[in-house]
Amino acid sequence: MARPIVAIVGRPNVGKSTLFNRITGTRLAIVEDTPGITRDRLYADAEWLNYNFTVVDTGGLNPESEHFIDKEVFNQAEIAIDTADVILFVVDGKLGLIEADYTVADMLRRVKAKVILVVNKIDAPNTQENNIYEFYGLGLGEPLPISAGQALGLGDMLDEVVKLFARDDTEEDEEVIKVAIVGKPNVGKSSLINKILGENRVIVSDVPGTTRDAVDTPFTAGGQRYIFIDTAGIRRKSKIKENIEKFSIIRAISAIERADVCILLIDANEGITEQDVKIAGIAHERGKAAIIAVNKWDIVEKDTHTMKKYETKIATELAYMPYAPKLFISALTGQRIHKLFDLIFAVYQNNAMRISTGLLNDVIIEATAIHQPPTDKGKALRIYYATQVSIKPPTIVLFVNDKKLMHFSYKRFLENKLRDTFGFTGTPLHFIIKLR
Repeated sequence: MARPIVAIVGRPNVGKSTLFNRITGTRLAIVEDTPGITRDRLYADAEWLNYNFTVVDTGGLNPESEHFIDKEVFNQAEIAIDTADVILFVVDGKLGLIEADYTVADMLRRVKAKVILVVNKIDAPNTQENNIYEFYGLGLGEPLPISAGQALGLGDMLDEVVKLFARDDTEEDEEVIKVAIVGKPNVGKSSLINKILGENRVIVSDVPGTTRDAVDTPFTAGGQRYIFIDTAGIRRKSKIKENIEKFSIIRAISAIERADVCILLIDANEGITEQDVKIAGIAHERGKAAIIAVNKWDIVEKDTHTMKKYETKIATELAYMPYAPKLFISALTGQRIHKLFDLIFAVYQNNAMRISTGLLNDVIIEATAIHQPPTDKGKALRIYYATQVSIKPPTIVLFVNDKKLMHFSYKRFLENKLRDTFGFTGTPLHFIIKLR
């Protein structure tokens, strides 16, 4: 199930960015008293009461303004609102209720997301209680008083937020593999899906950013059912031209989280770019099975060493995910497309692989015998016990005598040993180090 998205909206200078920083524990948002300082959406992951969700900070809404920047910010916020599961509508408890708050409230009454009215800047609740009552007039339910600056009332607010997250009580359909096609704009994501389906089910255009939303397309091959998710292209901030395209990364993150397998599509002509590395990192951090597909291979000038050189470059640039298999394809001609299905099924199974505790410990014991654990000041690392606690991705707990002695290099050695023994092609492995 994808992480819910919580959008923070409101007029300029009501404290949205400060609230964003408080919830996410970051300093990503610029905080300044000048109205309108936040012009692009920011997003970050957050956790409360074991719920994981994505928080989106938006620019201040000034719906009556004719200034082009205010219009752009308003359009961007509308996209955030349209995508969100829960909306925090922030108002200024010191300034009080003004006409622009009514305008924003009217807009929020028409959205599908659940809205929580948050009265910010209530720094002294006992003396500012009367400041809250007038906001009942917005007709959005009970206002929640907080102070983002003083970190007051945030726990009660987040309690209400997580109550509104939809709970998925249905059982997962294990027979359907969900595959997200991710990558920069114009690398051929829609063309790839169309070639797989054998028909033009997704709009294909040379103009970057044609695919605005994640599009789910069911497909069956060899008796196996799939859902292919075509995501809006993710592009670097400096390259963004359209408001709607600026928000594509949020939709892509949501699609990645819904997916079982992610196919990172790379443009063979452009090579590995910084943005490709970032996109791959999203799937890696989410623990998703991954395939690297180099598209447009048909138009690359080649010699006998071209593919090998490309593989080496990918291995260097994406060093954190050496487990991901690589496939050189052409969505235009169909070159090697048929091989995708075998890879998808293989990495999907590996992402859900479970190793028995006995067998896992046998491999760990053998590994420690081959390569002695590290020592520090005469004290050696001891691994007492290993067990796999979850799948998607396979997550292994190692019980040790001292967590500080588990160096990164030794953990990587153990991971390589497990991969040599069990495969785990296409999936990250997560390790949790605990004291016995």
